[in-house]
Amino acid sequence: MGSDPEIQVPNLVSNHLATGILAYVKTTGRYAPGINLLEKLREKDVEVSSLLASIYIIANEEVKAVQLLHQAIEELPMDYSLLDCQADFVKSKGRGDLALEIAKRAVVAAPSEFGTWARLTEVYVSLDRWDLALLTLNSCPMFTYLDKDAPRLPEPTRILLPLNPETVFPDIDDTNHTGDTSVHPSLRKLSAANYKGTFQKAYALLTEITKKIGWDQLLKIRSQVFVMEEEYRTERQSSTMHGRSNSTVGSAVPPTAGPSSVEPTDHETTGESDTPLESADASTPNAREPSPGAIVSKPMLTITSNSSDNKTSLPVESPTAENLQSPSATSYTQFQHKRLCERWLDNLFMVLYEDLRMYTIWRTEAAQYRQQKMMYRKTAEEWEILGELAERLHQPNEALEAWESYLDSRFSPKAMCGIMRMYERRKEAKGMLDALIRLIAWQYRWYSEVIPFIRTI
Repeated sequence: MGSDPEIQVPNLVSNHLATGILAYVKTTGRYAPGINLLEKLREKDVEVSSLLASIYIIANEEVKAVQLLHQAIEELPMDYSLLDCQADFVKSKGRGDLALEIAKRAVVAAPSEFGTWARLTEVYVSLDRWDLALLTLNSCPMFTYLDKDAPRLPEPTRILLPLNPETVFPDIDDTNHTGDTSVHPSLRKLSAANYKGTFQKAYALLTEITKKIGWDQLLKIRSQVFVMEEEYRTERQSSTMHGRSNSTVGSAVPPTAGPSSVEPTDHETTGESDTPLESADASTPNAREPSPGAIVSKPMLTITSNSSDNKTSLPVESPTAENLQSPSATSYTQFQHKRLCERWLDNLFMVLYEDLRMYTIWRTEAAQYRQQKMMYRKTAEEWEILGELAERLHQPNEALEAWESYLDSRFSPKAMCGIMRMYERRKEAKGMLDALIRLIAWQYRWYSEVIPFIRTI
């Protein structure tokens, strides 16, 4: 049946049917029937224990979940689904130190799966070990996103549906679009919104690190763990001066961590340029709260593992689950101890730079308008892009501000879903319920509501 785009090989517990069952149980709250179903399946296949433990955790029966995971892992000690579920649960309890060894074991059990590497990256982030988090993220196997095999219908020029008179409500009317619909070209160039699958998850991890330590510190750690272009040039010149051929600098070319498929974006960087990117002289802002007038400096280029220059063997280890545990993995004082940066990760840094630059410009302009007591105006489409931008950068307050500004001009289910997510994170029941009512009314108006059949027992 296939699986989520983050899964490389679908199996008994990683497929669309299993994901749908978990989503149905969580949405409807029918924990008892879900547990009974999986208990029967578990008698035939112990692997189902990871799904059963997930439902126990959702149903707030964590003691049973812990006992079940302990028993199942004793039977299947190298089942990566069980190990990943256990690592996620332990990390959610604030014990990243305990989750670390479990996540490493899951990576060893399934080194070709993106989810295990992403979980290990999350554990390192929770432990504030930023260098190992970047190295682990660099090792994630990336898969090209494959959309659903279904024909795409063209957009209709207009929609003529019989509307129920009771659904005619001005607060959810999105039929009459008035006002300016232009979008600034720089906002259209933001390509992070087009990421899907493993690239979307990897970008979310990178933005989470940026939010916690800031852009400046991220660039500093990046230059410490990855081979930079200037260092590579210096090393080659030094090798030439000593009469050594480039082929004898290292013993072997480091293998890549996974497939080199790269999601296309507007900011493709190859790492083969002869000159590094410019670096702004102004102070670079923190991703949390940029100061007015600050400029985000462009990151320097790194040497990518599938660059054409890599015909030269470099003395760089390939980060794996084993050598990440070695003490030398945290020593990057020499060129030989650094790793090669994957091209897709180097591209994510450039895309993140563009996002932070536009976010800084937006917040600086908004602060200036507030100081002058003037109304800060944007078109509805621009507010939509800014809302997605703030949400990608983990800035819920700014995202809520953009979504609300969008709704001031006209109703949009996309903006209302964004507001509902923001209220859900804040655990504000009143705002979340108000957004939910408007969404249900809008879906009922356009015949797009989904009501699962729930039989009373």
